[in-house]
Amino acid sequence: MERCDVLGACSEEADRLTRPFASAAMRQAHEHVTSWMRQAGMAVSKDNVGNLRGRYEGGADADSTLLVGSHLDSVPDAGRYDGPLGVMVALAAVQRLHDSRSRLPYAIEVVAFADEEGLRYGTTYLGSRALAGAFDVADLERADADGVTMAEAIRAFGGDPTRLADDRWAGGKLLGYIEVHIEQGPVLESLGLPVGVVSAIAGQSRFEITFIGQAGHAGTVPMDRRRDALVAASTVVVGVETLALTDDQMVATVGKLYVEPGAANVIPGRASFTLDVRHPSDANRSKACEAMLALARETAEHRKLTVEVRPVSERASVACSPRMIARLRQAISERAVEIPSGAGHDAVYMSELTDVAMLFVRCKGGVSHNPAESVTESDVAEAIDVLSRSLELLAAER
Repeated sequence: MERCDVLGACSEEADRLTRPFASAAMRQAHEHVTSWMRQAGMAVSKDNVGNLRGRYEGGADADSTLLVGSHLDSVPDAGRYDGPLGVMVALAAVQRLHDSRSRLPYAIEVVAFADEEGLRYGTTYLGSRALAGAFDVADLERADADGVTMAEAIRAFGGDPTRLADDRWAGGKLLGYIEVHIEQGPVLESLGLPVGVVSAIAGQSRFEITFIGQAGHAGTVPMDRRRDALVAASTVVVGVETLALTDDQMVATVGKLYVEPGAANVIPGRASFTLDVRHPSDANRSKACEAMLALARETAEHRKLTVEVRPVSERASVACSPRMIARLRQAISERAVEIPSGAGHDAVYMSELTDVAMLFVRCKGGVSHNPAESVTESDVAEAIDVLSRSLELLAAER
């Protein structure tokens, strides 16, 4: 908990926590985490993209590696626990092994990922994509708000942007990947449970939808002759909510809305909005997206408007490994529940390398991406215990 407080002070802004990729604040965070990794008996390295990696070797018969970790970067005006808590819990579990002079029949590598949130360059999962060998070199040309390209930022942070392919995992057989993370939702709190096992990471579809009508004078165009783009958009926004409410595992969000010309006395001639749809089942998500987009087209036809739909991104859901889930469930001292994650995590790209599992920690009110993020010491202690017991169960399995 104290270490999360220490990292919470590593920020680019004096009055709030903002820690972007390859920044001075991230360098400061690395200095602290490097020291803590070494205290836990780990050999520390940093790869080209900026992932900090601490390795705790296994016993003489070790023939594989378990990856454990999360990310150190943040959103603007962040809380202290989204990302860093997972790294700190992993370090605490390794510290226990080191203090008892224990070695497992596999090595443990704690990974503090360089960029999951995408704050600086608008590209999520930079760190885990590099480790998975899925880094898109075209992203190196992206520039931040100050005009600094990603390639320049990586070089200034001590990496070599021409050698990012070297960051792909090449350390031999992997046993799996475990990520501890605050839930970012209210389910565990409502159930009165400190931790829960993630069943799957929801798939996600994003679109930009634009209605094009005709601007006109607000005082002179009769209501039955208007081609109001905002009214059409509003109809779809309400319809999206209605459709999402038919499935308790679905979430759908209109997060941005732009209206043109944007004057109080002008009928909106153009309205654009974003649509974000998530579900643990790709089939259910696809069906919901079809229904929502069909509603947009029907609304446009009914109101004699033009509608444009632009797909922005799509990511399939990621099912957590039944084998890894079983070990986490077995390690939980209280009632073990499985819940899906609506948010994305580095486990998404780690799943391209190995089996993945996630452990959620209860957070107050389900608040996340906000300075009000809060976890209790007892819940964090339980997370450390569960992870430690999981390591032992995996060792027995070997």
